[in-house]
Amino acid sequence: MSADVSKEAAPSEHRARLGRFARIGAWLVAIALLLFVLDLLGVPVSDWIRQLLENVRAVPAWAIVAGCVLDTIQTVFAALSWLTILRAAFPDAALPFRPVLASYAVAVALNGFLPANLGTLVMMIMFLSLIAGATFAAILSGFVVQKIPFSVYNIAVYIYLFVTVSGSLKFEFGFLSDHPGLSVLIAIGGVVLLVIVARVLWRRATKLREQIKSGGAVLGQPRRFIVGVALPQLASYAARLGIVAVFLAAYSIPVSFHSVVSVSASNSVSNGVSVTPGSAGVTQALNVVVLDSITTKDNATAYSVAQQLIITAWDVLFGIAMVAWVFGWTGGKQLVRQSYETAEVKRDELKEQRATRRAERRHRSG
Repeated sequence: MSADVSKEAAPSEHRARLGRFARIGAWLVAIALLLFVLDLLGVPVSDWIRQLLENVRAVPAWAIVAGCVLDTIQTVFAALSWLTILRAAFPDAALPFRPVLASYAVAVALNGFLPANLGTLVMMIMFLSLIAGATFAAILSGFVVQKIPFSVYNIAVYIYLFVTVSGSLKFEFGFLSDHPGLSVLIAIGGVVLLVIVARVLWRRATKLREQIKSGGAVLGQPRRFIVGVALPQLASYAARLGIVAVFLAAYSIPVSFHSVVSVSASNSVSNGVSVTPGSAGVTQALNVVVLDSITTKDNATAYSVAQQLIITAWDVLFGIAMVAWVFGWTGGKQLVRQSYETAEVKRDELKEQRATRRAERRHRSG
């Protein structure tokens, strides 16, 4: 019976593989036809691609090596924070570091060219497969915990970005001194607004604590959270800033606290608002804006494209190497493929759940 099943499964798997290759081939043909048509219409796509490749080749070897080393450090320290969270949530699992690092490396690699951070879902499904007794809810709540330090660091650079790029903030107090009565009303209104916001945030914080209780056990151990989650995240964030500094220097763009932090913040903003794979296009547009005062538009674009292409390529190579090393080529390929398929299903489920909750809120408010 098992032999018959395996014989039936083999042709089915073969057809599925051929179908994937056919889809890839169709995409490549479609892209080639699109480029051909654009060239016929006078759009210099081939010139743009040639210029792009020349820009990437112009990056010094030292910058490529340094950027890849810092990118590896960034990935390793972020994976360390995940290891602490997962070990605290599942203390009986005896989870080693290598599978966690390999899973996180897969997420980073996939998020470089897949939209909507689908790679993160793939990583969580991989964790689910690796940890006995784990649930998706616990892994998801662990993801919320892992984002806490990262969000704090990001908020700090966001504030810096919006304050400095739009110009120094200037407050005129003459109007307030000329209208004392209105000033008092504004102050009272501000206090009332703060109270309302505080109450809303407190209710949401209570709900958040309940949601992350299953996978957020590390929050009950403040020292462990600081040492095992916050500090590795800080090291990972510092490595990210280092990558920006290295590639800015490679393109002769002045490296300063302002330029590095502003570009890093714009990259985070583009990643948060874009649905394109790897935030391509949006990243370059925002980088041009924040670097407008210190370099040319063409140089800023060349820098941004080169950094994104080189780091994305290294992420893919590093992810493949880690998966092959930890799980073996065949086993790792199967694990990633199954996790990806499951992640697509889970993504659709989460979308439906959010849509249902929004519909229920609209129904209650109506």
